[in-house]
Amino acid sequence: MQVDPESARTVAAVLDEGSFEGAARRLLLTPSAVSQRIKTLEQQLGRILLVRSKPARATEAGEAVARFGRQVALLERDAIAGFGLAGEAEGARVRIPLAVNADSMATWFLTPLARLSERHDVEFDLHRDDQNFTARLLESGTVMAAVTSESEPVGGCRVEALGALRYVAAASPAFARRWFPEGVTADALSLAPFVDFDRRDLMQQDWLRARGVDPWAVPRHHVPASADFSIAVELGLGWALLPVPHAEPGLADGRLVRLDDAETTSPLFWQQWNLRSELLDAIAAEIRAAAGRVLR
Repeated sequence: MQVDPESARTVAAVLDEGSFEGAARRLLLTPSAVSQRIKTLEQQLGRILLVRSKPARATEAGEAVARFGRQVALLERDAIAGFGLAGEAEGARVRIPLAVNADSMATWFLTPLARLSERHDVEFDLHRDDQNFTARLLESGTVMAAVTSESEPVGGCRVEALGALRYVAAASPAFARRWFPEGVTADALSLAPFVDFDRRDLMQQDWLRARGVDPWAVPRHHVPASADFSIAVELGLGWALLPVPHAEPGLADGRLVRLDDAETTSPLFWQQWNLRSELLDAIAAEIRAAAGRVLR
């Protein structure tokens, strides 16, 4: 049994674009041609690969085929570059899906991608999720590499430590005066609202629990955007654990005050497909260098 590489790349394109029509536009095919490729491959494998929903979703077999399709595209790009034809060959540009947590994206992750885009014909497709969940996108084959909190390598991947992103508990001066007039005590923390970024990110809940506070009884505001999250804290909507790179300007000019002297750290790791690819290795090297300048 063989999997046609072009058909596998078509499966990946449908998942990337969310529909047969989107994949057709990307691959310069008709929607019926895309549908026929998928149907033929499903018949050959005896497996349903895609759930025809909006957006299209992969079955377990479809995830494996899509991963193979993305690997073929990556290796093909490396081969073309090795021939010295990258600038001449049609379709030499390759899409690189990566998973990253929101705080890394907002503080240090985009800078190395900008440098890479100056040197390589590449399209980055970023998937944002909490660092505790980005590894799942590797397992499914949705992304080629991820910034994750998991130190154990996902199957078929290799892992290396990047460092730890530091956080400080901070609030606006007016908020601190209102809610913590007697200091940041457990009683005060049980009443003072905090700003929550992601319902799956439990860092702040763990911070409260370590100080003897039931986090689920504390009022909170949900602000699911990194820049707006920091602004909400500066405006006095609530306190929050802020990444040190975000908090430092506000702490320096008085827009923010620290609630204590402690720092919370979140260890981060880089996991990528265990595939010999010059492009993927170049991305990893640039990510490592950027992380080394920002992370502890």
